[in-house]
Formats: sequence, structure tokens, C-alpha cells
Amino acid sequence: LGADSLAKSKVAGIIGLGLVMIFMIGYYRLPGLIADIALIIYSIILFALFKVMGVTLTLAGIAGFILSVGMAVDANILIFERTKEELRAGRNLFTAINSGFDRAFTSIFDSNMTTIITCTILYFLGSTVVKGFAVTLALGVMVSMFSAITVTKNFMHLIFGTGELKHPALFGLRSDEIGQSYEATETKREKARFGILD
Repeated sequence: LGADSLAKSKVAGIIGLGLVMIFMIGYYRLPGLIADIALIIYSIILFALFKVMGVTLTLAGIAGFILSVGMAVDANILIFERTKEELRAGRNLFTAINSGFDRAFTSIFDSNMTTIITCTILYFLGSTVVKGFAVTLALGVMVSMFSAITVTKNFMHLIFGTGELKHPALFGLRSDEIGQSYEATETKREKARFGILD
């Protein structure tokens, strides 16, 4: 019964991960694909940590891992939604990406820290099974935070660079949703001292 449940949990995890990746590509387009690549890197790093630390993946451990995948995707969703808000406000692509990450960071950090605190309490007060869940979830949350903030951001800058967003559909936006930023081309010197633009 234990081996059968373990095998079914692995299959369920793979199916769940696959569906999440399909959803991310379908809804967020190219950023969703970047998030999927970051998610794969996240999984590799996490399993490497499990191997190094000698973590045994029990049913509870697999549940912790799957839950941490959800946390990793949630961080990317927050970042992409903030980035889309900045694009709608008329920011250029480079500024929108940076602002999106900056604005989403506090929400991601707060939610992840509360989860880690909960995992710490579960580890010290829970039974053996609960401890396994707490360890895998805490490790997963920490790695997911790294992958969302660092890996995804670097891939976004690498692919999109510093240019303007010429194809809004790549972000799942329509052309009429993209705002126009104000560009100051010339102003009088005496007015510029007071921050007044013509």
C-alpha cells in the first residue's frame, strides 16, 4: 500500500506540474515559458539539495514539494501581474520588468517568511511524518524565492533586453492596453530648476 501510494503521488505530482506549466504558457505567453524554465531549474536545485541533505521523499515529503511548487508559481504570477500593470501605465519594458519585481518582492517575501515560520514550528513540535513535510516545504519555499527573484528576472532581461514592447501579445496584452509614457523633449532652463516641463 505504501509503495503504491508513493508511485501514485509521483504521477500526480508530474501531472500537476505539467498542467501548471501549460497554464502559465497559455495565460502569460512568453513570460509564462520563462517561468516554466525557472520552475524546471527550481526543481533540479531542490532535488540536488534533497540528495545532499539526505532527505527521504515520503508521502508527506512529496506533498511538501508539490505545495512549494505552487508557492514558486504564485511568486511568478505576482511578478508578471505587476509587470503588466507597469506596461499598462506606459513604462518602457526594462522599467516595467524592474518595477514589477520590486513591487512584488514585499508580497513574496512576507508570504514565504510566514510559511517558513510555520514550517519551523511544525518541525520542532510535529511528529516524524510532519517533520518530513516541514523540511521539504521550507526548502522548497526558500529555493522558490531564489528562482522567482533571481532566475526569472535574469531570463526576462536576457530575452527582452532594454527595448520597447513591440509585441504586446507576448505578455498576453492587447495593443490598446499599453499606455503611453510622457516623454520630455525640451523645456526652458528657468522652468527646469523648478521641475516644470513644457
